[in-house]
Amino acid sequence: MIHRLGMIAVLTGCALAAPAGAAERPINFENDIIPILSRYGCNASGCHGKAEGQNGFKLSVFGFDPPADYRALKVEGRGRRVFPAAPEKSLLLLKASGGMPHGGGVRIGPERPEYATLKRWIGEGLPFGSPSDPQLVKIALSQHEQQLAMGQSLPLVVTATWSDGRQEDVTHLARFQSNSEGLTAVDEAGVVTAGQSPGVAAVMASYLGQVDTLHVVIPRPAPKEPLPQVTQHNFIDGHVYRRLAQLNIAPAELCTDAEFLRRVSLDLIGTLPTADEARAFLADTQPNKRALLVDRLLERPEFADYWALKWADLLRVERQALGHKGAYDFYRWLRQSLAAHRPLDELAREIVTAEGPLADVPPANFYSAVKEPGKAASAISQVFLGVRIECAQCHHHPFDRWTQTDYFGMAAYFAQLQLKTTPLGSTLISAGDPSTTHPRTGEKIAAHALGQPLAAKNPAGDRRRELADWMTAPNNPFFARNLANRVWAHLLGRGLVEPVDDVRETNPPTNPQLLDALAEKLVESRFDLRALIREICASHVYQHSARPNETNARDEQNYSRALFKRMDAEVLLDAVCQATGVPEKFDGAPAGTRAIELWDSQVEHYFLRLFGRPVRQTACECERVVEPSVAQVLHLLNSERIDGKLHHDAGRVATLVQSEPDNGKLAEELYLAVFARLPTETERKTAIEYLSAASDLTQRRAKAEDLLWTMLNSIEFVFNH
Repeated sequence: MIHRLGMIAVLTGCALAAPAGAAERPINFENDIIPILSRYGCNASGCHGKAEGQNGFKLSVFGFDPPADYRALKVEGRGRRVFPAAPEKSLLLLKASGGMPHGGGVRIGPERPEYATLKRWIGEGLPFGSPSDPQLVKIALSQHEQQLAMGQSLPLVVTATWSDGRQEDVTHLARFQSNSEGLTAVDEAGVVTAGQSPGVAAVMASYLGQVDTLHVVIPRPAPKEPLPQVTQHNFIDGHVYRRLAQLNIAPAELCTDAEFLRRVSLDLIGTLPTADEARAFLADTQPNKRALLVDRLLERPEFADYWALKWADLLRVERQALGHKGAYDFYRWLRQSLAAHRPLDELAREIVTAEGPLADVPPANFYSAVKEPGKAASAISQVFLGVRIECAQCHHHPFDRWTQTDYFGMAAYFAQLQLKTTPLGSTLISAGDPSTTHPRTGEKIAAHALGQPLAAKNPAGDRRRELADWMTAPNNPFFARNLANRVWAHLLGRGLVEPVDDVRETNPPTNPQLLDALAEKLVESRFDLRALIREICASHVYQHSARPNETNARDEQNYSRALFKRMDAEVLLDAVCQATGVPEKFDGAPAGTRAIELWDSQVEHYFLRLFGRPVRQTACECERVVEPSVAQVLHLLNSERIDGKLHHDAGRVATLVQSEPDNGKLAEELYLAVFARLPTETERKTAIEYLSAASDLTQRRAKAEDLLWTMLNSIEFVFNH
């Protein structure tokens, strides 16, 4: 402890007070006792903080309700939990120190200063404290950015500053968490240890609801030879390559034309290029053919199909909640808006402020899925701001600054909404001036946006208009950054903030300067989705090869190479249908409907369910499962429906076998259709030898079907790379 105090005194240039409870100052329950209960997990959701408590003893989760916790300790259990006449005989201390059996084991030994603080508090008659007692102003880590070698450790010091100017070392009571355990681990004592992979991680310290963050940069060992010089095409490359140079990582080479064609087609329109499109692009000699390709893809109808599907997932376009007509109208509005190049801020504003008959105002259907004010506030925050506030409904967010006041301040924006049955059908109206009450304190809370000062009263009229104005303003700290991060994550396979809908101070972007620049570019273009996509696709970073070099093989975070991305369930099914030449028939949908055109997430289909199609019950990006599984592998290998497509008399193989007698050209057509590339010489030779062994047309077709089946089960087909 002396070492930590000395370290922080040197770093801050000021003297520090002794740890909480060590000095003979009045004890305050919230300031001195709650941190002990939090530090040792007593009020965690897995112990006495869970909804039903544990063994008859319940605390508020993470100590969000000190008065209730005080009553639970002093009054409940007939007062047996604390014994002021003989503090060491209190159940609280006996169980925590191992003097009596305790399901949580020994948590606080008698030698610990925390034990002494608890004993003193009990002995002094269990004081709750006075409103005039000093309040915690902030906490600060001893360092906020540090470069660590692989395997190197760093002890952290957490300093609390109180309203009376007092500072003290609270490291022993703080809680710590890393946002990337694979890169950087942190133990209960606040000792950070770098892993064996290069990258950037954040370590959070929290104490009494305040948080601070350390950014840890872990470079590769310095190379013997200087890293090769790299060229930059736009601002994106500049930001990424500066980070890579800091980490001693060389970026991958650029991908081939065939790789770019397949990658950008799947990313932008969720559709494989055809064999003819692949052949034409590979033969094109224009120096700007990649940029021209992106422009063409952005104007294709499949672009609106695919991106409407993505937005429908987040905005809860779900038939069971909205009804058949409501869900279809909402989806159609999304698709038409994207096809018409409508700016993203306009879409967001229309959804947030929607009002009127649902049949005439399709985005108003959103509020049929999130009918309660709190649920609407949570969904809007998560989708458009990338901020999760739902847990603040019950308690202070454990890893962020949001409190119950923030949660109910956002919920108040939606308290006026009512769904009424009128002659025009179900109608969403905003009426009255209902009040919102803090569930713990009983105080009235006026509508106010996240991070904004508390308002004295609710805004006049429809409160949501004020929220929409704040949210879509160019200087909003969340909106543009969230949209830029979501688009970046889709195109690069990983968000600058990951998960993309968990933006918080303790989960910072891996490259803050790049995220700021992307957000600025989006604002400059007036929230033009296509302009942002065009800028990202033009960068060398987007066009990196997936083939690693000796410096970036272990880098999964800093965009030094392209990441393999499992195709979305709908995209993969469409790719199988396109590769085999046999479309899928979906229940209730017209013939020829592709999976990315399905507006109804409840259409029953085993393949889509197996490969992770979301059910649209929440606004979380995590509903879409993209991790591969053994069941998926077995399905591709053994599915009767896929086998039927391979053997279909009107399918690609049957048609090619009849029309193309040359085995080399037949193989070439299959490779172009499946991989958007020509076969290598080895692949061509192997295919020709295999097909030439057929004794008749029937056997040749069977062998061609085997060849296509093998290609469909390859990593190159299943993943976008």
